[in-house]
Amino acid sequence: MAQSILNKSTLRLVFDNGIDESGKAVFKTKSYSNVDPVSTADQFQAAAAAIATLSSLPLSSVERSDTSIIN
Repeated sequence: MAQSILNKSTLRLVFDNGIDESGKAVFKTKSYSNVDPVSTADQFQAAAAAIATLSSLPLSSVERSDTSIIN
């Protein structure tokens, strides 16, 4: 039977960058790799909140991307 082993995680912050000429929302993203894969959702949220205070743009969402090795 195959096994999945969590290899790495990436934290992605999505910032609200206003509205374009056609009225669509514009977002700006910033990604941080080499995040400890065993980090919890609460830890991701806390890190994102701390990083977001350094930006002049409002934080729209926080995303997590995990990569696994399949054996």
